[in-house]
Amino acid sequence: IWRQVIIGYLFDYYRELTANVEIISRLSERFYMNMERAVVRCVPSESKLTISFVLDGSQKHMLRDQAEQLGCVLARIANNAAKGHGKAGKIKRNKADQCPAPKPVVRLSYNGEFVAEDAVNADAWQDGAVLHVGDCKYSVERNPPTLTTAELPASLLAGFPVCPKLRIEFGDLDRCLFTWYKERVPDAEGDDCWVEAGDKRVFTPSNSDIGLRMKMRCTPGDGARLGSPVEVTTAAAVEAGPGACTFDNRHMYTNKITVEPVVRVVSYNILADVYAQTEFSRTVLYPYCAPYALGIDYRQNLIKKELAGYNADILCLQEVDKGVFSDSLSPALDAFDLDGVFKIKERQHEGLATFFRRSRFAVLGRHDIALCDALSSDPLHADLLERISATPALRDKVLERSTVLQVTVLQSSKDLSRKLCVANTHLYWHPKGGHVRLIQMLVALRHLQRVISEVHPGAALLFAGDFNSAPSSGVLQLVTQGDVAESHEDWASDGLEELCPMDASSPFRLVSACGEPAYTNYVGGFHGCLDYVLVEPRTLEVDQVIPMPCHQEVTTHQALPSVSHPSDHIALVCDLIWK
Repeated sequence: IWRQVIIGYLFDYYRELTANVEIISRLSERFYMNMERAVVRCVPSESKLTISFVLDGSQKHMLRDQAEQLGCVLARIANNAAKGHGKAGKIKRNKADQCPAPKPVVRLSYNGEFVAEDAVNADAWQDGAVLHVGDCKYSVERNPPTLTTAELPASLLAGFPVCPKLRIEFGDLDRCLFTWYKERVPDAEGDDCWVEAGDKRVFTPSNSDIGLRMKMRCTPGDGARLGSPVEVTTAAAVEAGPGACTFDNRHMYTNKITVEPVVRVVSYNILADVYAQTEFSRTVLYPYCAPYALGIDYRQNLIKKELAGYNADILCLQEVDKGVFSDSLSPALDAFDLDGVFKIKERQHEGLATFFRRSRFAVLGRHDIALCDALSSDPLHADLLERISATPALRDKVLERSTVLQVTVLQSSKDLSRKLCVANTHLYWHPKGGHVRLIQMLVALRHLQRVISEVHPGAALLFAGDFNSAPSSGVLQLVTQGDVAESHEDWASDGLEELCPMDASSPFRLVSACGEPAYTNYVGGFHGCLDYVLVEPRTLEVDQVIPMPCHQEVTTHQALPSVSHPSDHIALVCDLIWK
């Protein structure tokens, strides 16, 4: 009985307490909702702060020194308020009646007490303070979550994910609130022309959305606070997608994210826009491809859907335009838990990108090099430089190449003993450049050996990329068998003038994780296996290889790229497992 009595008292007390809390909460919300906002951006590393608020219907942005006294700012606000009142009154007053408008009293309070006017700005403008401008009150928000960039892609296709480009300050994109809207009817007007369509960061329009524009509303957050929402509307309506794509069937094998100890790896030459958009590409290289399917906006839709569907832990991409990396791929893949690093080629607008799942890996170090610079200046390659210098034509050709090697060392967040050296490259392209590619590979392997043995001992090696080399080439013999004889035909691949045969050896014996597909590059005049994912068998073994598209899928539109495939290469996808 006593237990029941005590429980009854506790229940009544809890109910009363809860009601009071709700009342206080509602009153607090009503109090702050009735107040205007004054947003203060104050970063310790900067000398200035900004104060933004609406005064007499006009948006004010004040840039002030952090070390300045508060009184100076309050006086400036008072002057602005007086000017605003004066301008508003000119319409109603005759010239003879005009007189200076009285300055309102401007104060700043915090925790119910006015802040001393000799306090410096950096200390005075605290979150939760109240700015008093006459009878108006402003709730001060110091460094609230703020979207600094919010953009939507120029092209939207039904069935393809729309990944907004977002940048946030003082917040976390994973803590933002998203609402997507679509038009009720095409070109609708008015406040009620939008219908809510989704609430995730990434939105995929359906066929029913074709012909309609989309709108995204994002409210930035940090887990505790919410900032001012931003709305962005697409310039164009959703268009019909291409139907079945070459990668759709492959996604059936990769529809789930891997877990330790499995690591899913993708290597893909995505065809740089700087090459796809040339007249030579449209008329000579890819005359069979519809011109609109070579456009950057169209191809980026396909690329982002393809990459997102692989649920990869590591992506090694080649021919990545600088702008595509920053404006398209990084924002899109960030929404899928992937961080990326970029290495541009010298004198080029494209380069290499390596993405990794941030919930699985952390970056231990980056050791990128330009192969020509390493060969010419690093003592590690002095003997090789001396050897090819005996053939000036070959030396000059090698040193003129802009080829780079991207090296990113990752550490597993689940098992700190597991370190992975991820190498990514795109070797010299010319069909008669086998000797140049051999020298480039020698420089790359020596550099990787130093990284693994001296900088990050014990790291496993994963070497992926577009090697522009067939399985029978000297490059593949070097990396898989460990040596190439001076008699190998690749040394003479461009005639006697550049002939410089030598015995070459590698410190590694790597295995091609995806084997030797019939082709990874399929264009009108050529098809062959040029791309590889190489691993050290002592630390990593193959768990599964995702099947390549069937030949019929690749040739449905004659060759690649096409309306259903964004590149002239095909992605290699495999699951590796730590031994």
